[in-house]
Amino acid sequence: MTQCSTYMHECLYFTANALARNMGKMADKAFKGTGLSPSHAFMLMLVNEQPGITQKELSEHLSLAPSTLTRFADSLAYRDLVQREHKGKTVRLYPTSAGMALSEPIAQAWKSLYLDYSAILGEKSGIELTSDIDQANKRLDDLA
Repeated sequence: MTQCSTYMHECLYFTANALARNMGKMADKAFKGTGLSPSHAFMLMLVNEQPGITQKELSEHLSLAPSTLTRFADSLAYRDLVQREHKGKTVRLYPTSAGMALSEPIAQAWKSLYLDYSAILGEKSGIELTSDIDQANKRLDDLA
């Protein structure tokens, strides 16, 4: 292994991005049957669970910039999966019947993804890794 290669594999930035790419591939495969990207599916899941959630709240839950969240909402609205309600500057999202109908396929996709990475990492290791990454992310968010 070269010195540069060693540094890359000891670098949180490199390893976190490599993990994100691998998880992205697995998630895309798991969610293919829903017709949604994993990010769109997670957003729809939140709207289905909390009808009337604001775009601001979604942006915070998903750690997405407001402009990105707006594009996601546009995409889901265009597909008639969510409806927007405007009150002043506040925009609330509500699921449509088509959006609600995707609740079970989305839940199955999340379960499939969980089982896929658990089969590779081991269930306990996957849970611990998820917790460690979440805690590190929260600590780093506090600094930003």
